[in-house]
Amino acid sequence: MVGCVVLDRRGRVVAEGWHRKAGAPHAEAEALAVAGRAPGGTLYVNLEPCRHQGKTPPCAPLVAASGVRRVVVGMLDPIRGHGGGAAWLARKGIAVERGVLAEECRELGRAWLTWVRERRPWITLKAAATLDGKVATWRGESQWITGAAARRAGHRLRDTHDACMVGIGTVLADDPRLTVRGVRGGRDPVRVVVDSWLRTPPGARVLGRGRVIVAGTRAAPRAREARLVAAGAEVWRLPGRGAVDLAALAARLARSGITSVLVEGGPSLHGGLLDAGLVDEVRLFLAPLVLGGAGRRSGLTWIGGRGSDRLAQATRLVPVGPPRRIGPDLLLTLRPR
Repeated sequence: MVGCVVLDRRGRVVAEGWHRKAGAPHAEAEALAVAGRAPGGTLYVNLEPCRHQGKTPPCAPLVAASGVRRVVVGMLDPIRGHGGGAAWLARKGIAVERGVLAEECRELGRAWLTWVRERRPWITLKAAATLDGKVATWRGESQWITGAAARRAGHRLRDTHDACMVGIGTVLADDPRLTVRGVRGGRDPVRVVVDSWLRTPPGARVLGRGRVIVAGTRAAPRAREARLVAAGAEVWRLPGRGAVDLAALAARLARSGITSVLVEGGPSLHGGLLDAGLVDEVRLFLAPLVLGGAGRRSGLTWIGGRGSDRLAQATRLVPVGPPRRIGPDLLLTLRPR
């Protein structure tokens, strides 16, 4: 989520770069490897050049050596010991402009900032529901509530998150793959199954190629763990009585380098994350359908959890922009107040 553009002294773009993954060259290093020197030029970057030695060398000395006379920075680095590159460049006599489009830069880097400040990933709940909030009929039929365009948008969401998470109920009911399909150049996320008792079948489609994490409790049977490991899964045993401690899971995902998680159900997992205060965003695809029903003939709603006894206790969500029309459906993007 960090990009860099280098201009020559006449204002012509001579190089671009971006940070492709942890351990890869930073955006400035990648751009300057193309530009070489840019005497009298300008360098734009949305996160200030680093000064520390991490998995890659510091960028601020590279920027100074390039000969640019001006550096434009979107936001300063909030990690203790990482920041200070902008101030260091200013002491070297380079004109540094800070805080340009800072809010937009923070929005772009929101997952990384959550990972840095809260030591957990940015968590997005995603659901496709009818107008009365149902994700399945009372008989369990759920495919397909939304149209093809909304499903393609869902795959694009998977592509933009490090991990895709579901609960064991979704695995047993739908047998999803959780891979990215129909997106040009798309990458599969890490797949995470929250499965307290390790009931995931060894033949489940989610256990295909790529990294798969099955998060269970310490009380889950050892024989089930062995079968899942043999099927290619990583099994994490986490705290929790009867259910996985979701805060502990989020913290461990962060320690493994995962900065964003798309949660695709089911209702119990959605509600548990909301109850635990771990939700940063909701992407709700609404189809122009109404299932209705009552009692045992009432379909499954997209959110479970403890629920609220009073309106004053309800979770308040704030829209992020207007609803988007996607084929016949609507996409609502909301964040907790």
